Amino acid sequence: MEISCTEVSPLPPELLLPEASRPAPGLRATAGIIATYFVLQLAVGIAFALAIGVMAAFSPTGPGIDAAIRTTLGQPAMQALVAILSLGVAAPPTLWLARRTWPQLWSLAQPPGFGFTPPRQLLFFALAVVAGLAAPILGSLLTQWLAQGHTVTQDIQQIGSNTPLGLRIPLVLVVVCVGPLVEELLFRGVLLSALMKRLHVGWAVTGSSLLFALVHLPGLEYQWYALPNLILLALLLAALRLRSGSIWPAVLAHGANNLLAVAAWFVAINPPG
Repeated sequence: MEISCTEVSPLPPELLLPEASRPAPGLRATAGIIATYFVLQLAVGIAFALAIGVMAAFSPTGPGIDAAIRTTLGQPAMQALVAILSLGVAAPPTLWLARRTWPQLWSLAQPPGFGFTPPRQLLFFALAVVAGLAAPILGSLLTQWLAQGHTVTQDIQQIGSNTPLGLRIPLVLVVVCVGPLVEELLFRGVLLSALMKRLHVGWAVTGSSLLFALVHLPGLEYQWYALPNLILLALLLAALRLRSGSIWPAVLAHGANNLLAVAAWFVAINPPG
């Protein structure tokens, strides 16, 4: 008895298509999942502030609601806790939503795939570490030159340097591991794939890198001279993603970049806490 391949294949029809013919993410769905990630983080911060306000409202001897929220959220430990909770709450549903929406693209090496597969060569992991450690050094020099003497600040650095040591460790874990994983999925996975299906690869890389830089601008207190640093990092991450055929070198480089940026938290002479 002759049995056709379609009768015994366990794969759904869309997974049988060649990689180049897989449908890329739509721009609307791409914008939706990126917005979902950042809105979830914002929602956690708002919920935290509301909880403080409710407790202040039921305290007969405490300060007013506005004063209580400002005072509590002004404490570095509370800011670190909000950052940990924000990333911790936003990351899992974002990863789940991307996996559920585009299961056929998850493990494809090249766009429109997201690259959750081993790189072509293990050498790309070494290149990722070098790029991740070099990017913040080169970017810092570029930023300082553009700043022309202005103070360059970053929210996460200010939070971490004044946070009790016990909270620095979980904060480092989310900044170095969780954040890079989700952001690489969104910007070098979903967004880059969506743009490359519609634009030349150079324009797609440029567009995804610019958006990556812009969404981080609030954390840099809207200091425009920090943008080239972020764009440089994003371009390096996109190059790793496309050359290696995997998203993991970009995740590693992104994590190494963040690790170097927060290393000073643990070498302070008199760490608080």
